[in-house]
Amino acid sequence: MSTAPRPGEEGGHGVRGPHVPGSRVSESHVPESRVPAQRAAVEGGAGRSATPLVRSHPLLKSLLGAWALAACSPEETAAVEAHLTDCAPCADEAVRLRDAVALLHPEDSLDLDPGLRARVLTAALNRRPARIPVPEWAAPYEAEASRLDALLRDIGETEWRAPVRLGWFDGRSPVTREVTVADVIGHLTAVDTIVAGALGMADPLRGASPEERTEALWAAEQGDRTPASVRAAWRDQEQTLIRTVSFAGEAAAELPVDYGPFALPLRDAFLDRAFECWTHAGDIAEAVDYPYAPPSPAHLNGMIDLAARMLPGAIAARRRAGLAPPARGLVVAGAPGRALHLEIEGRGGGHWYIALDSPGATGTPEGEVAHVALDGVEFCRLAAGHVPPEEAAAGSLGDEEAVRDVLYATASLSRL
Repeated sequence: MSTAPRPGEEGGHGVRGPHVPGSRVSESHVPESRVPAQRAAVEGGAGRSATPLVRSHPLLKSLLGAWALAACSPEETAAVEAHLTDCAPCADEAVRLRDAVALLHPEDSLDLDPGLRARVLTAALNRRPARIPVPEWAAPYEAEASRLDALLRDIGETEWRAPVRLGWFDGRSPVTREVTVADVIGHLTAVDTIVAGALGMADPLRGASPEERTEALWAAEQGDRTPASVRAAWRDQEQTLIRTVSFAGEAAAELPVDYGPFALPLRDAFLDRAFECWTHAGDIAEAVDYPYAPPSPAHLNGMIDLAARMLPGAIAARRRAGLAPPARGLVVAGAPGRALHLEIEGRGGGHWYIALDSPGATGTPEGEVAHVALDGVEFCRLAAGHVPPEEAAAGSLGDEEAVRDVLYATASLSRL
């Protein structure tokens, strides 16, 4: 389904509505002696600051520099921050200006505040909630894509050519492949097209596996990839996915997404995409020596829950491939059977009971034959194929064969 940001833990939380044009008068085109008078006229008086007044886009854009320097009046600050909820270009410019202001203080660390982007967007959205809210089940993907995009903005063009080691588990042993940052983003773009196709968007490789899509995209892009174009193609598609499900709402949650070897409802496919965004952002961060934190606890818990729900099917698939011992006691779908108690500690933690013999069985505490405990991030690294199952930092009790089956099945969830 690796570790890892630096710029904030969450992205935006909604789709911005359209900009409503206002006056075409721009303060930047008025003689300096007339600026105070014009500003007073636009603000409608010094004593009316409770509700931000409607101002023209050019005027508010001209105030962004002063806002970044904290040099605006309270009325101007309120107006600018209200404007940021509707105007994506100005919100991005506000982030860049605040980043630049941070560099004007040499006595401070030159490492930019990793929470800056999240604070700017959160403050804007708190003032005026998004008109078209993102479904709760799509929020982890939006957040992880925004964090990855912030990382890509922050690295230099030469770092896009840095060697990145992708790793996964092929069912028997770890596999690695060395690629570039651009290749990683191309891979994310290729697999995202599977989700796009399920939503009725263009999918020129319909029916191809994730691996086939990645190879086809890499072959097509050879010699014609700039960091800006690769990043733009991925980001545009990701934002289109978020916008599409935001307008579709809960009605889209159960749409089937066919990955080839398995299928997921759209709500789980978005969790899977969030997991892969975080995993590969960690791969990139490690390659360029960039600090990258795990997702928020709530989002991490959702990713762990998805992996836990997929484990009975993964165990059964390993048995069919001759990679795991036969089941000991098959039961009908929905009936209780032997189970392993999976305890996830720390960030994103919780308890799951994994059915061991039948994919459709129900795992219950009464059927527990083994107990495994792992840290949440360590479990995700195992599920990403970044930790060999025999090396996972796991504590265990009970049936050793059951423990081994679950650890190997977890690693087998990984893929290129």
